[in-house]
Amino acid sequence: MTVSTERLARAIPRDIHKLCQRLNEAGFRGWAVGGSVRDELLRDLSAAPPADADWDVATSAKPEQVMALFPRVIPTGIEHGTVTVMLGKNGYEVTTLRGETGYSDGRRPDSVYFVDDIVADLARRDFTINAIAYDVLDDRLIDPFDGLSDLKARTLRAVGEPAERFREDGLRVLRAARFVATLEVELDPATARAIEPSLASYRQVSAERIRDEWLKAMKARAPSRAFEVMREHGLLAITAPELLESVGVEQNRHHRYDVWTHALKCLDGCPRVPTLRVAGLIHDIGKPRTRAFSDKTQDYTFYQHERVGAEMADPLLARLRFSNADRGRIVALVRHHLLCYDGTWSDAAVRRWLRRVTPELTEDLYQLGEADVLAKGRDASDDLAQIAALREHVARVVAAGAALSLQDLQVNGRDLSSELGLRPGPRFGEILRALLDEVVEDPSRNTREHLLARAAELAAAAER
Repeated sequence: MTVSTERLARAIPRDIHKLCQRLNEAGFRGWAVGGSVRDELLRDLSAAPPADADWDVATSAKPEQVMALFPRVIPTGIEHGTVTVMLGKNGYEVTTLRGETGYSDGRRPDSVYFVDDIVADLARRDFTINAIAYDVLDDRLIDPFDGLSDLKARTLRAVGEPAERFREDGLRVLRAARFVATLEVELDPATARAIEPSLASYRQVSAERIRDEWLKAMKARAPSRAFEVMREHGLLAITAPELLESVGVEQNRHHRYDVWTHALKCLDGCPRVPTLRVAGLIHDIGKPRTRAFSDKTQDYTFYQHERVGAEMADPLLARLRFSNADRGRIVALVRHHLLCYDGTWSDAAVRRWLRRVTPELTEDLYQLGEADVLAKGRDASDDLAQIAALREHVARVVAAGAALSLQDLQVNGRDLSSELGLRPGPRFGEILRALLDEVVEDPSRNTREHLLARAAELAAAAER
């Protein structure tokens, strides 16, 4: 298949031209390779995948020769033939054409050897759509495995024998799932069949690499496509078996879909914020363990599924090495995703809710709540109206200057020490939290005089 390279030629950064020109002047060759080449070709085929920001270069020059040609070079992966050439503030990975031996650890080649043929280098890559090189200076594509045809057909096909590619690097089966979502392609049948027999290699992949692929998948228009591949071909059973408990679990009459399908629709309905979308995926993870039939309502209930879900989400996210900040935020979203607001809430009730969830979480909770009700597959107009009403009520309360945290109180621990002579210790926190509870109920109490007097009463009561 042929395709115009006009768009690709325009997209190549000037730095890549300069880099390849310098290699050529020294008697070497350089080709643009990687995701950016693939994505520009997809755009030329009227597709619009998420942009890959990295432009990489494959070269016939050895690493030490590349380092001698440029003034600023970082030996980022020199043992595998890769260095990073710095041009201004930008860094570009430059990798010597290479072949590879066995992959004992299912991740890295046991050894690499350098080759002179770009086709031999492309043969070691994972999928045909990633095994395309562009000769920047000659304006010519090198496509030995017909990746362009697969791009046009929106097919993800392994280079050569799929099982061999997957055994070489266990992450490739997860990359396949991610590409199905981010590139909106379909798995080639032979490639799909090779995934499950290759899961022994996938089991060796580090949690950090799996987490990163999950987060990359969250940039897709419909990340659910990736997680359906993971479910169908056994990856989730290894990585997150908790999620599989929801497959086929019937919900109550307010839902059209089972718990798993609802979670995927909620995932897709969330804005493209990775942590928010992870919360959308797992927000109902506690439902299967709390499902019960109510004789009173003649329907299923999921009492406290949000609490159980948060308790399940925390170890799952820890296992996948999410940062403490991201893990805490996602767990809090799962814990508080139920928005049960109605017009009877008083300002004090809104302040109590705000204190519980924290103001920093509210926007994510609104967006998660909207995705959640839309994912039920039923008329969501009443639920959406309630979320909009909560948003407006919260805005009014916040605009009124309500105290919602210890920092908002008109006294602090130093005041308790200097004014009341209290000794620092755990009691400080207990007294301040009690004061905040009172101020949340009645903001007029948030004065220095009242709070000091009330703190003295609380301290005296604790002494008795």
